[in-house]
Amino acid sequence: MGTVVNIYQVFTRLFANKNNTNKEFGTIKENGCTKFNDISNVALSEIKKLGATHIWYTGIIRHASCTDYSKFGMPADNPHIIKGRAGSPYAIKDYYDVHPDFAVNIPKRMNEFEQLLKRTHDSGLKCIIDFVPNHVSRTYCSDKKPPGIQDIGEYDDKTVSFKPSNNFYYIPNEEFILPEDIYFPYTDGHEPYTEYPARATGNDVFSPQPSKNDWYETVKLNYGIDYNNLWAEHFEQVPDTWVRMLEILQFWAQKGVDGFRCDMAEMVPVRFWSWVIPQIKEINPHIIFIAEIYNPNSYKSYLKKGKFDYLYDKVGLYDILRLIIEGYGSAKYISDVWRGLDDMSPKMVRFLENHDEQRIASDFFAKDPEAAKASMIVAATLNTGPLMIYFGQELGEPGMDKEGYSGRDGRTSIFDYWSIPLYNKWVNNGKFDGALLSPAQKDLRAFYQKLFELRIHNEALRNGAFYDIMWQNYSGNVDADKIFAFARYTNTHKILIVVNFDFHNTHSFSLKFGDHAFDTIGLPKTGTMSVKDIFTQAYTQSFSVEKILTEGMPITIAPNSALILEVQ
Repeated sequence: MGTVVNIYQVFTRLFANKNNTNKEFGTIKENGCTKFNDISNVALSEIKKLGATHIWYTGIIRHASCTDYSKFGMPADNPHIIKGRAGSPYAIKDYYDVHPDFAVNIPKRMNEFEQLLKRTHDSGLKCIIDFVPNHVSRTYCSDKKPPGIQDIGEYDDKTVSFKPSNNFYYIPNEEFILPEDIYFPYTDGHEPYTEYPARATGNDVFSPQPSKNDWYETVKLNYGIDYNNLWAEHFEQVPDTWVRMLEILQFWAQKGVDGFRCDMAEMVPVRFWSWVIPQIKEINPHIIFIAEIYNPNSYKSYLKKGKFDYLYDKVGLYDILRLIIEGYGSAKYISDVWRGLDDMSPKMVRFLENHDEQRIASDFFAKDPEAAKASMIVAATLNTGPLMIYFGQELGEPGMDKEGYSGRDGRTSIFDYWSIPLYNKWVNNGKFDGALLSPAQKDLRAFYQKLFELRIHNEALRNGAFYDIMWQNYSGNVDADKIFAFARYTNTHKILIVVNFDFHNTHSFSLKFGDHAFDTIGLPKTGTMSVKDIFTQAYTQSFSVEKILTEGMPITIAPNSALILEVQ
């Protein structure tokens, strides 16, 4: 049996925050925050019932923040280099710690996370966390590193811009200058941030002053590449940063996490991944590594050389499906996506939402969560690779709040203290029963549940090969801009999937698939073919095989829908 990966991403800070004050730029005291303990056995059981196999706890590592925990030895960071009062979860302050916001008993916060990890496993789910290898907070300093572990930057030579043994890149003899126009309510009256010598900023800004659009709150890590000298690689000896990152991954793997979503993995040399991933798989051979990557020219290298299990399919299927949903794209381009990926398609993580992307229901995307149904079926069934949804997507969360630093941008803020009233209708004060949801919201959640479950239980979707039927249908009566059809099959199970991306019109046509399709999929060429829609249970038909081979299969399909036809 193939391993199905259905990922449910939660932004931990907001997941079960019952405080609905939602004051713009509010503090944790004003707006509240989820605690690890809020993610109960009941919550995890319901996520498991949704069909998730993995839960990605986004933002649990300790990161820079404006919240003061001085009495626990963790003072607030300088607000001038913090995005939002809560701070970016990708500006890591201590790789060996979890964020104190999530703890009831702050000195025991790691124990509370370990209890959450146990609950997760007991519920039958696997746990994914972030690994942020490219950059850290400008104030990074580990209080919780194990004995014998060297801190990042502890022994750097700050007099040179680059040295293979340094963990950071420096701009010698120059002071860091804050970007212009980064004044927020939480920065008023605070002393300026100082850094000397200045260090390179996380998104490869090798000057003392980044812009407000740069990752100015972070510092770039040095993996042995001299960017100011034609990207010269210094890998003769293992660079020190490689060792520091290995230690961090070992720490979390030994705690029992089941996977790492590796932030901006392509900004770190593939040689590092090739070196580190096999060592972590010695601890747990089943642990998975997912690369956030946006350069298709690097995909093969990060899979084959870098040893990643899976890659983001953002620049590819997500982009095409989004264009289709918005009314600009053609279904023909889906064929270009899989052809461009060659044999890598089963290694791609498909999604229509995550914390970086705008919500489907937002004014900046589709405005209607129903509009993504046909596209979501394609994302779920195109191949055997992982499917990911973002918490609230299954309810139609629009992400249109103006939270503070984030602003009204169609995304759920990762920078601010906030709660999500719509999601809290499912949380229902810790009952996690969705009793407060509207009928339409319950129906949408049932749609996602059915998709997740179908991927788990259907043999052809779980293990099957892929065959694109569209090449035989570009001439004829099929509108190939709106219709996409393909097959998934094993020796014993065959399904045909026909998708109508047209939001307004029912389409009727003859779907052609001839000898080559029959031979490849393994369909009998005589007698009768019976098909049943296993998604809606509303369609059962029988056809003469001879007629299919000569004239095609007659199909009628409603707007914004799909037929998932199992060959009986």
